[in-house]
Formats: sequence, structure tokens, C-alpha cells
Amino acid sequence: MHHFTIRDVENLSGIKAHTLRMWEQRYGLCVCKRRKSQHRYYDGEDLKHILRIAYLYHNGYRISRIVQLSAQEIIQLTSKKSGSDEYGLSVNQLLEAGLDYNQEQFENSFHSTVLTMGLENSIEKVIYPFLDKIGLLWMTGHVLPAQEHFCSHLIQKTIIASINALPAVYNGHQKLLLFTPEGENHELPLLVIQYIMKRKGFKTILLGKNTSMDVVKLYCSQQPITHLYFHLVTNFTYPHPAEYLGKLAANFAEKKIIASGPALKNIKETPNNVSILRSFQELMSLELYL
Repeated sequence: MHHFTIRDVENLSGIKAHTLRMWEQRYGLCVCKRRKSQHRYYDGEDLKHILRIAYLYHNGYRISRIVQLSAQEIIQLTSKKSGSDEYGLSVNQLLEAGLDYNQEQFENSFHSTVLTMGLENSIEKVIYPFLDKIGLLWMTGHVLPAQEHFCSHLIQKTIIASINALPAVYNGHQKLLLFTPEGENHELPLLVIQYIMKRKGFKTILLGKNTSMDVVKLYCSQQPITHLYFHLVTNFTYPHPAEYLGKLAANFAEKKIIASGPALKNIKETPNNVSILRSFQELMSLELYL
């Protein structure tokens, strides 16, 4: 069983920790569990319930109204994509299905989202935020590799088919090498990035996940690569992502390096040839960093 801290729940729900505590004390809502040490925690069912409450709250329901609803009524209300934050609902539904290994629910929700919104809007509004949340759970040790792989595989099939369906029409001379560093096994974000880049007319080579710096060097010695792009969710090889950035920048001083991913969010200063994309909007404006 997964246990989540109040900080995890805050990050995943968008509800501040002090608000969660106030709701618990004042309304008996979002009640936590406590360890023998009295430290609070939430299990998987608690998290799903709070995500549903957060969805209603973010869509205009007053907390005084929500506390009057039964758990089943909350589920029924959050199964309807009628609020202004239907994207958030889709993200939460994918997260719930992923935590439960519910393939039918996951595929139905994902395919419905793509059918309704189209793939590009789904990537921006649902898939990318979902990957961010899964990445957060991975970094804090609250999602199992099997769960992450379960979700990734179901999305991956659609993304790969969409990449192959795009016409090979390229603008400019840029050629970007996509990879994840050694020790990083999350490949799905790379596929999302490759789709966006190909759609925008940039030529990419997908070197893949868990790629050593020696392999990157070898490939660059054989092919005219202009840019390196890596995505980092978490990494166990280097003591800090900043060290990896420094080594990569030094070894490829003549190339522009672009990086993204939750593991880089606290890095403030970068080498001169490195740019960190910190949001999907920055990724969509990639040409500004080339």
C-alpha cells in the first residue's frame, strides 16, 4: 500500500497543506491517518478522494457544499467533464487508473481524451501534466516501477503511431539528439518531445533511454548533431543533476544543450551552452532556444 505525505498531496492536488489541515479540523474532511510517531500520512484511497474533492473545489464548489456530499456523490460529480478544468479531471482519472493498474479505465479515459481534444491538445493539457505527476510520485518513492511502466506503455503506443504518421518535412539545418542520461529509464517523455519537434519541423534522432556519455560522444563523432536534448525525471548515477549538466557542457562545449524534467527544477545556474525548459509552454517555443 502506498503512503503519501501531506506535502505529496499538496503537490498533486493543488490544495495547500494548511488548507487540508483546516478542512480536517473544521469539517472532518480529508482526514489523514497517523503513524505511531503521530506523523500524518494518506493512503492511495485517501489520495484519490482528495483529488476528486480538489477537482470540485477548483471548479467552483464551495467547501461547505462539498462536505455535504457523500463519497459516491463526489465520484458521480467528478465523472462528468462539465467543469472549466476538464483537463485536470482527465489527469486525475489517468492517475487513479494507473495507481490501480486498471487498464480498461486507463485506456477508456485516454482514448476519450484524444478523441475529444486531439492528440496535440491532449499532450499539452493532459499527458504532459500527467507525466509530471507520475514523475513526482516516482521521485518521492510513491509509485512503483510497474505502475509507471503500465501507464507509459499504454500511452506510448499512441505516441509512436502519431510520430510515424507525421510527414518528414524539416526546416533548417538543426539536428537534435534525444536521450536520457545513464541511470534514467523514463523514455515516454522523450517520445512526447520527439512528436512535438517533428511536428514543428525539427529533425531528431532518438538515441533512447539510459544512455552513457560515451555513447553520446560516439554518435556525435559520426553524425552532424547540432543540439543535445535530454530529459531527466530522476537519476541514481550522479550525486546531483547539476554535476551531470556540468560534465555534459564541458564535453560538448561546441554544441547547444537543452534539458527538461522535474529533476532539474531546482537548478538555478547553468553553463553558457545549456538551456533548461521548465514548462510545456517553453517546450512549445523550442525554436527560441535553438
